Amino acid sequence: MIRRFLLPLAGLAAAAPAIAADLPPAAPVEAPIVPLFTWAGLYLGGQIGYGWGTDTLTVYPFGFGTNFTPNGVVGGAHVGYNFQMNQFVAGLEGDVEGTGISRNFSPGGVLYDTQIPVQGSIRGRLGVAFDRVLLYATGGGEFAGFNTSYSGIGPFTQDSHTQAGWTVGGGIEYAVTNNWSVRGEYRYTDFGHLTDATPFVFGLGSTVTHHETENAVRAGFSYKFDAFGAAPVAARY
Repeated sequence: MIRRFLLPLAGLAAAAPAIAADLPPAAPVEAPIVPLFTWAGLYLGGQIGYGWGTDTLTVYPFGFGTNFTPNGVVGGAHVGYNFQMNQFVAGLEGDVEGTGISRNFSPGGVLYDTQIPVQGSIRGRLGVAFDRVLLYATGGGEFAGFNTSYSGIGPFTQDSHTQAGWTVGGGIEYAVTNNWSVRGEYRYTDFGHLTDATPFVFGLGSTVTHHETENAVRAGFSYKFDAFGAAPVAARY
C-alpha cells in the first residue's frame, strides 16, 4: 500500500527539474527610481554686496572733462524662474536694490555730487549644473535712479534722472538643500549718458554730460519652491 503511493511521488520529483527548465525566466527586480536634484522652479531671495563705478563727465560748451568713482553698499531682493534640461539651466531673474553708492568731487572750485539711491535689473540666466553646483552667465537690462548736484559757482543746482542701461556678468550657486541655495556673483553695468542743464553754475547754455558705469559683487541666498510636476528621475539600466 505504501509502495503504491511512493512510486508516483518519486516520478514527480524526478520530473521537477525538467518542468522548471521549461518555465519562462522570472522578471528582474528593478531598483527603485531615485529622484535627482533639480534647479527648475520658482525662487526668491536676497542679496548684499558692494558696487564701485566711474562717473565720466564733460562740461559743455567748455569741453573740459574729468571723472570720479562713486561707490557704496548695495542690497535688495530678487525673484526668478529656472528651467532645466539635463545639465543645462535657463531662466529669467529680476532684482531691485537700495544702494549707498555716492561720491562728490571738486575740481576747479565746483563740487560735483552723484548718488544712486535705487537700481534694479531684468536678466536672463544660462548655466551648466553639476548636480548641486550651478555655474551661470547673466545679462539683460538695468535701470537706476540718479541724483546729481553742482555747487560752488552760482546757486546750487540739483537734477534727478531714471536711467536705463545694460548689465552682464556671471556667478556660482550652490544648493545647500533641495530648497535653499547660496550664491556669489559679479556684474558690470553701463548706464549710458545723462545730461544736466547747468545755467546757474557755468553760465547760460551750459550742460554737464555724465557717462555712468558700475562694477558690483554680491553674495546672496535663494529659496526655491518645489517645481510643478514630477522631478527628473535617474535612468533605468
